[in-house]
Amino acid sequence: MSILQYEFMQRALISALVVGLCAPAVGVFLVQKRLALIGDGLGHIALTGVAIGFLTSTEPIWTTLATTVAAALVMELLRSHSKTSGDVALAMLFYGGIAGGVYLTGIASDKGVANLHSYLFGSLLTAGWAEVWTIVAGGTAVAVLMLLLRPWMSAICADEQYARVAGLPVAGLNLLLLITTAVTVSVSMRAVGLLLVSALLVIPVVTVQQFTGSFRATMFGAMGAGFVIAGAGVMASAVQDVPPGATIVLIGVAAFIVCAALASLVHRLRRTRRRHLPPEGEPLEVELPVGG
Repeated sequence: MSILQYEFMQRALISALVVGLCAPAVGVFLVQKRLALIGDGLGHIALTGVAIGFLTSTEPIWTTLATTVAAALVMELLRSHSKTSGDVALAMLFYGGIAGGVYLTGIASDKGVANLHSYLFGSLLTAGWAEVWTIVAGGTAVAVLMLLLRPWMSAICADEQYARVAGLPVAGLNLLLLITTAVTVSVSMRAVGLLLVSALLVIPVVTVQQFTGSFRATMFGAMGAGFVIAGAGVMASAVQDVPPGATIVLIGVAAFIVCAALASLVHRLRRTRRRHLPPEGEPLEVELPVGG
């Protein structure tokens, strides 16, 4: 009997596959700009958004979205205009976000504290159809936007100064990248949880980077890898009756380890092969058959 006949599994799989596609589409730019931990930071801030949802009896995904987008705006202002060291300013924002979330959740009620677990570590199997369609809409919008803006985003990732001289709106594109990251964190929290959300932004990207040589190949390869990892994680979690978020991340880590090992082996084989080739310009020795 197929587990996909159950409606809750259909909802979980659809949500996970969408998140698996959209998260690497944003993550490829974050990794290139060395902002891989931004997703983790926004995940901490999103905790405040979830707590606000509990306090106001509002669907947490909407309050989380508003909170993380506002935080993204503040982060860009701090990064661009603050005299404080950028990492220190962002660290203060992240610490304040998680502390605010814990404080507000404590005020909300014991029920809020109990529900917090599903947002911290993910709870795809309990998501309703309304939540699924919100994830689908948000994830699709993020993926399409990143694909359309790929040439401009890759330009600012490669060289911001050159992109600015070329006339690209660098500040606007940087802000847009942070906002799409905030949206991705908000729609992904039910899939992998706020504490693990940065994993889907980063792991598929660094996994396919072991073999790809261009920005475009890395982006599409990471989206494909994220799709497979998320789907495999949901199916494996259902079979073993374990949390889907943690399963997705563990499968992603395992995939990275395997790919890194294979890439290292291929590199060694190529280096050994080059060592045994004759120097350039020197003719190869060919053994002719005797009596020919």
